[in-house]
Amino acid sequence: MNRLKFNKGNAKLGKHIYTFSLPAGHSCPFARECLSKAGRNGEGIQDGKHTRFRCFAASSEAQYEVVREQRWENFKLLKGLGIDEMASLIESSLPPKANIIRIHVSGDFFSQDYFDAWLKVCGNNPEKTFYAYTKSLRFWVKRLGNIPQNLKLNASRGGTHDSLIDDHGLKSALVVFSYDEAKEKGLKIDHDDSHAYKTDDSFALLIHGTQPAGSEASKALSALKALGWKGYSSKKKYQPEWSSPMG
Repeated sequence: MNRLKFNKGNAKLGKHIYTFSLPAGHSCPFARECLSKAGRNGEGIQDGKHTRFRCFAASSEAQYEVVREQRWENFKLLKGLGIDEMASLIESSLPPKANIIRIHVSGDFFSQDYFDAWLKVCGNNPEKTFYAYTKSLRFWVKRLGNIPQNLKLNASRGGTHDSLIDDHGLKSALVVFSYDEAKEKGLKIDHDDSHAYKTDDSFALLIHGTQPAGSEASKALSALKALGWKGYSSKKKYQPEWSSPMG
């Protein structure tokens, strides 16, 4: 029987979090400011018309064939299935020891049926915590009264339907280019996804990943590194007092 592939968390998340991914950009119908796609066969990265910063997941797919192939295989197995079929496939593929699961380190909810399939999986596994960042806000809003308590959704700002965030009071995450930007907006910076699945408050994420040379995002990343920011490849991260996680 074919099964979807899950992974243990990376340097940012820690090994206690399991993750699921789909191809960056190719499965993100409402991406805008972060829209980037790695070529299906590794032919570099194509940024979108309105891209402000490059999706780190697309960079990973362009660099590592094994990462790219795993995400495309997951996508292939899900596409064309109905809600119940997708839910069954996802549920049968869940790692037995997974208690906290991030839906989509890469990719997004690509259809209403796929979103609904995850709602069903979460409802069937109340002892587990699921969470996701998403720009597929239209799908979320259509099911506002049916989100299981163990599914923590975070509206990812910078998509095509950001107006729905304020219209419906959705918890959101904003990518910022500096510590000062987060402070000005009154947002705490999340360095380990704890804000994403433990709190109900909106928060910020620092720009990271490989950015196009000469871009605003690249310059911002260089400025952060000058302050001591090492990204998420190191356990020792420079964190000003303002960025300390909330209690």
